[in-house]
Amino acid sequence: MEEAGKERDVAVVVEDLSTSAKDVAIVSTKPAKRYPLALWIAILGLIMLVGVYIFSLSLKQNGMLFGLMQTNMIEKEREKPCHDPRIPDTEIPYVHYPTPNTYDREECACTGVRFFAILSMQRSGSGWVETLLNSHPNVSSNGEIFSVKPRRSNITAITKTLDKLYNLDWYSSAAKNECTAAVGLKWMLNQGLMKHHQEIIEYFNRRGVSAIFLLRRNLLQRYVSILANAHDSAMKQLNGTHKAHVHSKQEAEILAQYKPTIDQKTLITELKRSNKLAADALVSFKNTRHIVLYYEDVVNNRTKLMDVLDFLRMPKRKLFSRHVKIHTKRLRDHIDNWADVNNALTGTRFESFLND
Repeated sequence: MEEAGKERDVAVVVEDLSTSAKDVAIVSTKPAKRYPLALWIAILGLIMLVGVYIFSLSLKQNGMLFGLMQTNMIEKEREKPCHDPRIPDTEIPYVHYPTPNTYDREECACTGVRFFAILSMQRSGSGWVETLLNSHPNVSSNGEIFSVKPRRSNITAITKTLDKLYNLDWYSSAAKNECTAAVGLKWMLNQGLMKHHQEIIEYFNRRGVSAIFLLRRNLLQRYVSILANAHDSAMKQLNGTHKAHVHSKQEAEILAQYKPTIDQKTLITELKRSNKLAADALVSFKNTRHIVLYYEDVVNNRTKLMDVLDFLRMPKRKLFSRHVKIHTKRLRDHIDNWADVNNALTGTRFESFLND
């Protein structure tokens, strides 16, 4: 009897254990609780909102820091013995008092100096406009400095050259030395300017350099001038010498006799390339202090240069230049295969270039 009772007890225990195992199995195979999709979206949205808030705080702090730096700079300028109280606070970052290493500015030591750069493209009238500006007694534009390749080989060479120029330690025929009130250069877009545009923009903003864009609307006329200049560079039509700019009507007439034959297959590609280069430059430098000037506007209205003098805060003066325009006839009279060019551009976005 006792043995029978023990067997029953063992059976009950085994049955209980098997039941527990089944319960455990049932629990372990029960699917995990899933959160609704809307809850996950809400959590993700909350995380994004927190991120945006932190980012906005960072921007605000950076803006406050930049504003504080500007305020400190203005206060330091006010403490300098040469500070002119008539200069508005907004203009202070663009007024400088260089101390050249090679000479003493003497009585003009406290004459504020503006830094500028004429940003242009070859055969866009930059040489002519630069001579007009240089006829002002207080403006020194030192030419196409970065046409020399070693000076634009890297950003270090570029900034070193700019530092020397803006410290009034650069000598050229345009240098006004002591009484310079605006100093700059002529810089072509393809002379390292766009290649290193980010670093140069940072330099312009840090040093307070103002950009004067001088562009040409009619890129076909510019292309004709490029081809004619390249021809004279090879042939040297003026007594065996090449002149990019001329100072007499007779010289201009000799150079204008050459009429280039334009490759109509590559013409549109060339116009697109030039147009894109100018557009990219305007977009890249939009956050610098700048003015945009067009060659055609200056030709038709010389008072446009008064806008540049206002931009540089220079007193207005009558400006003059000895440069003589080379291509003065209708555009069709300066292109050997005008009919081909006309057919190539008619119906394209460059058709307007056919009209002088």
